[in-house]
Amino acid sequence: MKRIERGLEELVRRHALPAGSPAALGALLELLAADPTAPTALRDPQRALEDHLADALVSLELEPVRAAQTVADLGSGAGVPGLPLAIAKPEAAFALIESNGRKCDFIARAAATCGLRNVEVINERVEAWRSGLERFELVTARALAPLAVIAEYAAPLLSQGGSLVAWRGARDPAAERAATTAAQALGLAVVGIRAVQPYSGARSRHLHIFAKERPTPPAFPRRPGIARQRPLGQKPPVV
Repeated sequence: MKRIERGLEELVRRHALPAGSPAALGALLELLAADPTAPTALRDPQRALEDHLADALVSLELEPVRAAQTVADLGSGAGVPGLPLAIAKPEAAFALIESNGRKCDFIARAAATCGLRNVEVINERVEAWRSGLERFELVTARALAPLAVIAEYAAPLLSQGGSLVAWRGARDPAAERAATTAAQALGLAVVGIRAVQPYSGARSRHLHIFAKERPTPPAFPRRPGIARQRPLGQKPPVV
């Protein structure tokens, strides 16, 4: 437990997290590692600390993440990266979007356990969530879908000038080319790809950053499921 406590303290120091965040992060970590309903395969507390909490919080190295006041987390799953970032940014409003009802139940319980009042849980397919269109300064996505698909999910939710940050592992030139093509069709621009090291020993971790430079065409979002079936950048879109 001392090692976990030191790890949490290091995250707080590294990212200059606000008062109250150590207790909230610790409560979240306990749920992720020990709650049998947590939708994650990582049950070792140290691994959960590294691969969930540290991996989420490393995005605070990016100015668009630090600055955003309205954030949507796509396919939130176990609430990562949305919940750790909501702990780190109590002044910002977070919408955690997840189509699986049981996962939403866990996210809502975790948010309550952590004392978070800045989190809204959305049990919806992102393509069908019309009330979220053009509302967010930042959209995040981790382990959700290919980059081109994530770009299509995110672009309609972003306000003008907003940013998409997508977590990836080793770089994939073909996927990056497809994402660049998709971004052009969606009003997004590729800003950069940032190599990060969320914890000692982490390898091949990258954050892909896109910015919304133009309005997303009204044909998007396409119907639920179409983005995965006919990804932009690979085949002509069917709208």
